[in-house]
Amino acid sequence: MIAKTKGIVLRSVKFGETSLVVNIYTELFGLQSYLVNGVRTANRRGSAKAAFFQPASLLELVVYHNDFNNLQRIREFKWAVLYNAILSDVIKNAVAAFMIELLSKCVKEPEANPDLFYFVEDVLLHLDEASPQATANFPLFYALHLAYFFGFRIGDEYSEENSYLDLQEGVFVPVQPRHQFYLHDREAEVTSHILKAQHPSELEDLHLNQEFRRRLLQAYEQYYVLHLPEFGALKSLPVLREMMG
Repeated sequence: MIAKTKGIVLRSVKFGETSLVVNIYTELFGLQSYLVNGVRTANRRGSAKAAFFQPASLLELVVYHNDFNNLQRIREFKWAVLYNAILSDVIKNAVAAFMIELLSKCVKEPEANPDLFYFVEDVLLHLDEASPQATANFPLFYALHLAYFFGFRIGDEYSEENSYLDLQEGVFVPVQPRHQFYLHDREAEVTSHILKAQHPSELEDLHLNQEFRRRLLQAYEQYYVLHLPEFGALKSLPVLREMMG
């Protein structure tokens, strides 16, 4: 069948002399792999076509789709959105790379989940327009809220009494857990604040220093390790830490 769908580029790999195999998270079909022919030719037109398939690109696609094929084909592609900054600003590009890698590690099956697609699309669009202050907080917001779509979002019952965040259980608790995977005091409080945020624009007024953000990101990575089998380490995280100063 031929279908029109939006897609978020996750990864592209060279194939043959002129082609790419591209992993795309699509609005209609979830995670899909596409063979894209003739986009790596030496002329200017070829290099311009290859630019569409950078990680985090938002595309409008017309695709040939067969549920029984592991490798699909693209009939037409164009920009769904032309970013102002994500593909050119090094810090926003590093944040987007983190977002894309985290999504890629979470999504393993080609199942449609439009709500997940719209969430990632929305965060990318807001990241593109975000101030430096908000941009620095985007990875925290994204990591906490993405977990909802995979069934292990942290339950937000934080209070002065429930001031420990047990990362193994994903809940705030009144006493220190008997293991090392927990947050306490300010780190737990800020996590609760970000969990309550409904919109990326609310990150503007969250003032955190660089070292504090690094500790939270490391804890959130550990949270995913605890809840997703074979998660491993995020390769984009050291780069992101470096970019954030």
